[in-house]
Amino acid sequence: MDAEEWRSKTGPWVRAHMPDEQELDVIITKWIRAKDGQWWAECEAILPARHESADGTTKTVGAPTPISVSAEDIDPIPGETYSALPADGAVAGRQWVVEKLHQYSEDAPSRRLHRRDCWQVKGEYERITTEDAVERLAREVVVRCDVCRPDKALRR
Repeated sequence: MDAEEWRSKTGPWVRAHMPDEQELDVIITKWIRAKDGQWWAECEAILPARHESADGTTKTVGAPTPISVSAEDIDPIPGETYSALPADGAVAGRQWVVEKLHQYSEDAPSRRLHRRDCWQVKGEYERITTEDAVERLAREVVVRCDVCRPDKALRR
């Protein structure tokens, strides 16, 4: 299959920034949130592969090759639609994340509330429902993240 055939039969496509500073258009298949809270794009890069026919002749074909790319290294491509992508680690109804903080003093906060997709979440965390998030903010048992501002979405 040539590049245009791949584009028409698969998708959506994203631009991935490789560790060696190259850019590669790849097919994104789903989002994964790792245990450390970081989001990853599970993708397929269409790479060249040798195909040998029954008669012994060879030719180059495009072969989908699985790769994982950090969410920070992914850019959307105009015209592509990403709304149907599955997001493993994003539990239905649990739109909020409570991060466990290291306490340097007894009066320092021990938990921080984030939106589910906040890139600031590090280390240990739990997913909670909107009702839980509202209740915890009201009781002031969590502090809000200054980056993703969950209080704005919760109107608190």
